[in-house]
Amino acid sequence: MTEKVRRNSPRHWNKHEISSLIHIGASSKTVFRTSKLSNKANGVLGDCMTRDERRQMLESFGRSPALLATVLRQLPKKMWLYKPTPPRWSIHEIILHLADSEASSYVLCRHLIAEPDRAVAKFDAARWASTLGYFHQSTREALEIIRRLRRMTYGLLVTLPEPVWLHALEHSTEGKISLETWMDRQERHIPHHIEQMKQNYEAWFRTHPPRKPASRSSRPGAQSRVMSLSAELC
Repeated sequence: MTEKVRRNSPRHWNKHEISSLIHIGASSKTVFRTSKLSNKANGVLGDCMTRDERRQMLESFGRSPALLATVLRQLPKKMWLYKPTPPRWSIHEIILHLADSEASSYVLCRHLIAEPDRAVAKFDAARWASTLGYFHQSTREALEIIRRLRRMTYGLLVTLPEPVWLHALEHSTEGKISLETWMDRQERHIPHHIEQMKQNYEAWFRTHPPRKPASRSSRPGAQSRVMSLSAELC
């Protein structure tokens, strides 16, 4: 499902190289696409995806954690706590949010499959972020949660018979949503936050440009050594 990524030593990529990493898929489809599920049929949002479209979306859904890991390896860890403005999330906070969202979606997906036509509560991302102490939590463990839960959900979804994709449930704020609608949103969720991470990096890069390597003549003591050598030759 996911391609192995060579584990090179981290390096500082420039903003153009970071931007190039947000393209995935053999068809060169960008990860930031517009949802096709925009109509309402019988009161349920969605239900207009072909089998081929769903298959492609499933593959993109399954690859997202690997895409996230690839991008994070290129973003310096020293800027993961950087916030462009106080209300904005840092990369550290985004990773923790993605783990909580993945856990919530893991359960919601299974409700859609096993218990359709029931009401579910809204996942309040802002409240979770403000009350769950994201600053003190491990991004390494959060990334492992994302990877494992997404892999399990992908493995479940690829086995579903066609009628199950029309299952729907009542959402507390959005009305009835189908399983297709849920997957459409989840497939775009990680790429959406990768774009936020890229914006954080660009803002940080503007205020923390890389230092130019010191020339031999500008190093401490270099000038005195040159003068001393000149005096010896006189």
